[in-house]
Amino acid sequence: MTGQRSDARRNYAHILAVAEAEVATQGAQASVERIARVAGVGSATVRRHFPTRKALLEAVFKQRVQVLCERAQTLRDDENDSRAALVEWLRELLAYSLAARGLADVLSYEPLQDEATQDSCAGVIGAAGASLLRRAVDDQAVRADVTIDDLLTLIVGIALATENYTDPAAHAERAFRLAVAGLDATGT
Repeated sequence: MTGQRSDARRNYAHILAVAEAEVATQGAQASVERIARVAGVGSATVRRHFPTRKALLEAVFKQRVQVLCERAQTLRDDENDSRAALVEWLRELLAYSLAARGLADVLSYEPLQDEATQDSCAGVIGAAGASLLRRAVDDQAVRADVTIDDLLTLIVGIALATENYTDPAAHAERAFRLAVAGLDATGT
């Protein structure tokens, strides 16, 4: 945002705040036209700042994704059980994916290792989770054939499959517990 006029920076911040509110209620399908209308700008202004829906969603989730990545670093550096640290972080990612409707959609836009840009939500979440997974695999606490793509696909799938339930958190937690049972190093 540096190098932009102050009114353009204000527009960006205001559009982003409106987009955050809309995505929280409507999920990834929040209307760009409605965001523009509520923000008091034209849809072309929104598209100038966020040329694609994915770019808009990435901006909406950027700060919280950074917090999740910092959390992964803290958990990885702790001297605790590496499998428990990985599971705790995945549970937190799932909880945020349910609370912030649309994050699971952002993470499902592209294969993490194949096409994600380094600073995309998928890229930074994948890198953060991979460091936790590597530690757990090195400790032989998680099966060696598990990849971060596998785990994030599970989280995205659970979040998308349960987001419209009356109590999505309860259904997601049950599915998560069932999936985690398959992470054991001795699992089949």
